[in-house]
This record gives sequence, C-alpha cells and structure tokens, in this order.
Amino acid sequence: MTSTVVVGAGLGGLAVAARLAAGGHHVTVLEASSWVGGKLGTVEVDGFRFDTGPSLVTMPAVFESLFADTGAPLRDVLDLQPLDVAARYRFGDGVELDLPGRRDAIGPALDAALGDGAGAQWASFLRHAERLWEVTHEPFLERPVTPAALARLALRVRDLVTVAPWRSLRGVGARHLRDERLGMLLDRYATYSGSDPRRAPAALAVVPYVEQQFGSWYVHGGLRRLADAVAARCRALGVALRTGERVVGIETDDGRASGVRLASGERVGADVVVANADAATVYGPGGLLPHRASARRLARTTPSSSGFVLLLGLAGRDPSTPHHRVLFPPTRATYDAEFDAYRGASPAAAPAVYVHAPDDPALRPDDDAEAWFVLVTAPRHAPGRGVDWDAPGLAQRYADRILAVMARRGLDVRHRIRSCTVRTPADLERETLSPGGAIYGTSSDGALAAFLRPANRSPVDGLYLVGGSAHPGGGLPLVTLSAEITARLVLCQQLAPR
Repeated sequence: MTSTVVVGAGLGGLAVAARLAAGGHHVTVLEASSWVGGKLGTVEVDGFRFDTGPSLVTMPAVFESLFADTGAPLRDVLDLQPLDVAARYRFGDGVELDLPGRRDAIGPALDAALGDGAGAQWASFLRHAERLWEVTHEPFLERPVTPAALARLALRVRDLVTVAPWRSLRGVGARHLRDERLGMLLDRYATYSGSDPRRAPAALAVVPYVEQQFGSWYVHGGLRRLADAVAARCRALGVALRTGERVVGIETDDGRASGVRLASGERVGADVVVANADAATVYGPGGLLPHRASARRLARTTPSSSGFVLLLGLAGRDPSTPHHRVLFPPTRATYDAEFDAYRGASPAAAPAVYVHAPDDPALRPDDDAEAWFVLVTAPRHAPGRGVDWDAPGLAQRYADRILAVMARRGLDVRHRIRSCTVRTPADLERETLSPGGAIYGTSSDGALAAFLRPANRSPVDGLYLVGGSAHPGGGLPLVTLSAEITARLVLCQQLAPR
C-alpha cells in the first residue's frame, strides 16, 4: 500500500487525503494547529459563534463530486441551503440592490434598482462570461495547466479572443457595463481572489457567472461544518489526522520526496508527500524544501491581499438583515484607492465593507442577538516593507474607522455592540502560516498569473502541492478542484510503469 503524508489540514489537504485514501493509499495528515480546516475556522465569543473564513458555497457540484467519489453523497452529510438574495449592495449614491440568487431574476432586479437598461447591460456581460466559462473551465480549472493546453488555446483564435489574456477584468467590464455602479459590482469579484480588477485578467469574469449560474449556498451552523464533514470522511476512510504536529522540513532520498521532519524531531516516512501549505512556505528560502527555480518563479507573482475582520456580537435582531451585504465606497475613484492600498504603507481610509450576517440560531446566544462577520480587504502584514498590523494601537484605530465608515453608509451598529473581536492580517499569518496573511496565496493580477501559479506536480519527484497557492487558485471550489487534480496525478503516477 502506498503511503502518503499530507502537510496541512486545510480543506485542500483534507479533500486530497480523502480522495487518496479512497484510492487505496495509507494517508497521514499532519497539521500544526490544534484544529483542522485551515482558513475554514470558527471563533466563539460570549456565546456568539463566527465563521472566520468563506461565508458561502458556489459550484456545489464540486463538493457533490468529492463526497460521491469517497463515500456517502453530500446530501446525506450536509444540507446546503440556497440563498434567495445573494447579497444586498449599497452604492455611493445610497441606492440599494438586492441581487437575487437566481440568474433569471437578476435582470429585473437590476432594472428596478438602477434603472431601465441595467439588466440588459449585465445580461450582455454574463453572456460573454458564459462563453468564457465554456472555453476555460475544463482545460484550466479541472486539469493541470500544461504547455499542450496552452498551445491548443493559441491555435483556436476564437477561443483566444474570448479569453483575451491581454485585457483586464476592468477592461472587459467596460465593454458591456456603462453604469459605473455595475462596474463597481464587477470590480468586487476581483477581491474574491485577493486581486486588483485593474490588473486581474479578463478571465475572472467567470467568477460572477459561476455564482449567478450555479447559485450561492449556505450551510446551517456555518461553513466550518464543511471542513468538519470532510475531516469525518477522512477518518471513516482510515486517514490518520494528527494535529499539533508542525512539519519543519520535507526530506528527499536520491532526489525524490521520502517523508517529512517534525519540530519534535520525529521523521515520518512516505512514498508521496502532498503539501497543503503556501507555495512560498514550501519552496522559499528557509522553507520546507527550498527550490531555487520554483522560488524565482514565485517571485514573479503578486501575493494576494489579506483581510481585516471585526467579529461583532450585536444586541437585538432585525429579521430583514440580509445574509450578505456590501457597502461600496462613494465613487469608483475611492474604490481604486482601496486597490492602491494593497501595495501601500497604510490601509485604505474608506474601503468597501463586507458584512456576513446569517440568520442562523446556531451562531447566536439567544434570539435577541445577531452575529456579524465584518470584512474589509486589507494590505498584507509586512513590517518594514508595508503595513505593520502589530503596531501599537493600529488595529483598534482601524476598527473604529471601519465602524464609522459603516455608519456613514447607513449601517450604524455601534450602539448595539455586545462584543467586538478584531482579527488582523498579522493574526491570520500566525494562525494559518500564510505569508503576510495572504488569503488566497498568489493573486490573479497580471496576464500570466494563472501560468505562474505553482503546478500541482512539483519539480521534485514524489512531491505535490494542493491548496489556494497552487493551481487552479484560491476559494473553496478551486481548492477542492485542486485536490481532485492532485489526487488524480498521484494515483495515475502510481499506476504508471517505472
């Protein structure tokens, strides 16, 4: 039986462990933290419970495939609930838009909120995004990116024009969306991968298409339950999940990965090593297995942005509170200042504010309370080079600023606060070992970003990468697809003649 060690128990690590165990491998997962799930975390404060990672599920078929391929189907394990309203958007002019969770209802909602013609503009954009999805999802999201795949795309001129690698997400939006508010709505989707819409490729247009075509879904009790369910599937398949075990090195024998070394000094041997860690942590200087060529390649990428979070336990409850809410800055120029701040020495003064406020009794101490997760996209933790989020007083000052920004945009909850917990990019770095607290590993900024992202098969024989910093990228569905691609590579390699 082939033995595999998975370094890290984020969703990607758990998913690849389940797939490999179902394929006959003896799998051990080693996690430095005391819990599994990585960024799919949870925090409890004064009876309030908060998801600290993703807040919705898109592309549910990806998770249905994971569970069907490894045992009982997803419907027997978790109840995914569709959101009738994907999000309530408030624009700088005070207009509010409840964006439906169903694609066929979006046009009328846009016309009603933004004026006649807004729905037609967005429909034109979505038709383009649908063509882009048809061209890209199989060769670029469900398979390893190979030179052969790139060559085939280059030879299909029509498909190449659809992908338009020379154009930005902002640029493709400008071809369809005349209303600046629709442009800001599209810009928002670049932040889903920690990117700048002015630099992110036009291919990211598939993100809103996926959300609106396949719906937005929630898990009762919080999305943390998704990680718990995959971990339970791993245990049922015989995977050994070892928490509190920090891997400090990946070992090789005659040029092939042969196991890992723990901080305790223990060596865990393996035929295959899968790293569910940031690629910079694997390949960079002082990393688990420094690799000069891979490190140089990584240096050409842009790390994703991070996030600044307020976990608010609020007194009182408003049943009309939407599941998701986005408060946009006053203008497009103000929004651009937020993207400029990704690379600056201070956080944005007036960023877009994202609020996750699920109507879920499991997350609140009583029926007269609400648990809100408030997020703003923020620069990474970079002492000496950028923002030092551990600087005395900075976190509290910025928390007060964000609450004031919310109040100016019609959402003043300061008088309702029963508890407020602040989580900075520095906290995220410490908890997940993501450099600077980069949420998605590398961003999608630049035409070549997708091709510079580390491959699932490492240049080192027997070593594989999975997770948000590896192909095909960050976010729950892509990380889960990364696990499927990686497991397929490992199992096919096992069958290949030597």
